[in-house]
Amino acid sequence: MPPHMAVLLKKLLHPGRSPAALGRLMGRREASLVTDPGAAVRVRFAPSPTGFLHLGGLRTALYNYIFAKKHQGSFILRLEDTDQTRLVPGAAENIEDMLEWAGVPPDESPRRGGPAGPYLQSQRLALYAQAAEALLKSGAAYPCFCSPQRLELLKKEALRNRQTPRYDNRCRSLSQAQVAQKLATDPKPAIRFRLEGEAPAFNDLVYGWNRHEVASVEGDPVILKSDGFPTYHLASVVDDHHMGISHVLRGSEWLVSTSKHLLLYQALGWQPPHFAHLPLLLNRDGSKLSKRQGDIFLEHFAATGFLPDALLDIITNCGSGFAENQMGRTLPELITQFDLSRVTCHSALLDLEKLPEFNRLHLRRLVGDETQRCQLVGQLQALVEEAFGSQLQDREVLDPAYVERIILLRQGHISRLQDLVSPAYSYLWTRPAVGRAQLGAISEKVDIIAKRVLGLLEGPGTNLTQDVLNGELKKLSDGLEGIKHSNVMKLLRMALSGQQVRQAAGLDWSPLLSIQLTFTNSTKCSLRATEMNET
Repeated sequence: MPPHMAVLLKKLLHPGRSPAALGRLMGRREASLVTDPGAAVRVRFAPSPTGFLHLGGLRTALYNYIFAKKHQGSFILRLEDTDQTRLVPGAAENIEDMLEWAGVPPDESPRRGGPAGPYLQSQRLALYAQAAEALLKSGAAYPCFCSPQRLELLKKEALRNRQTPRYDNRCRSLSQAQVAQKLATDPKPAIRFRLEGEAPAFNDLVYGWNRHEVASVEGDPVILKSDGFPTYHLASVVDDHHMGISHVLRGSEWLVSTSKHLLLYQALGWQPPHFAHLPLLLNRDGSKLSKRQGDIFLEHFAATGFLPDALLDIITNCGSGFAENQMGRTLPELITQFDLSRVTCHSALLDLEKLPEFNRLHLRRLVGDETQRCQLVGQLQALVEEAFGSQLQDREVLDPAYVERIILLRQGHISRLQDLVSPAYSYLWTRPAVGRAQLGAISEKVDIIAKRVLGLLEGPGTNLTQDVLNGELKKLSDGLEGIKHSNVMKLLRMALSGQQVRQAAGLDWSPLLSIQLTFTNSTKCSLRATEMNET
């Protein structure tokens, strides 16, 4: 607790002018930003950096982001790092990194700064102390000297009696003399908020009218711990007020606490923001998303080749807030179509088995854009280098024109760019070791077929488009007595890919082989075709 807080507690034992008036004066002055009818929409995403960003957090951030952008407002990232014992190293940086990767960067944040900073709660302790001071002066809060041991006994006793644990408000009734006596031995007490009177009703923008009589079921909550750090209840109210937050869009787990927060707003004389509590994002089986699930963190999806737009699409598609569910929506479309009044109270069930299909749609859209396709070419080149490295006998396979043709050909067939460096597609980048015996098992006339194919590729003035090549290969087999066209294609498949037809089920071989054979600017195809004679 800040040193001046202990001094304040002693001053309160001999008050001068009305502390309630001080509180009301402070409230009227500082609430002007929020009550201004012309104030802009300002929303915030306020995670705790006790773990890396996962899909549940992304969904909350996304709904805040698209609501702000739809109303030409501001999206703020505030990190609630007041529980210093649970902080995870690197989590704060990861949260902001992943928001930027996902395409929903904050307008104000710890990294970007802004007019309402700082944006780390651990750097805003003076504001919480000021609010606690106002509440102490008005009598809305009081010091609590109960030891952790006593509080733990209260909890155990309640659980033993099958009751909900709650504080018994013991320190609420301490006299001034008792407070003075305890301050002499414990100058850093916790500060608790008095839950008195009827909780105000509020109209949640998702759940409708709500009122939770917290005073009858809960003990007075701690709002400022003895170390000077606030609890969530005080910090969120103080920060939302000072940052001019107009709308609080947060998870439905905070719905019950909202009445408590409204009592704090009332005691401080501040105008509260509008509240909209979002239903939870759950696993397909209805269980909660957990940080223990390694596959729900955004880092995992980014590393395994899933696109940001696919994630944004699937986490909105499984929920509500739109006139209809449809696959393939982009972020600008999400912003245009979002309607907060359409968000329902039902939890959203996330089926990650559908994510590859969402990713396939968004990957195909990127391929159709020339600028984006150029970026994909660069990414695939890097993936090929990483996957095969020294195995690349022919560096020409990294030629941008060749890589681009591969991407264009397989669009709609692959879900991720990484699929193109999987074993099933390795033949596109490396020469397989195929023995002559394997080729001879397909046709005894390996040498003749190889010579004819090489002649076709290296013949002067031949413009081998895919259609032309297919026609020429058909003529080639027609001119060879006793050799079927199917055998020619089987032999080419084996020579160029090292894979039998059965081993490569689902692949459309004709255009893939055409790309390899017609890419005559590279020596790759000639080398592979010659290998049919040499092995």
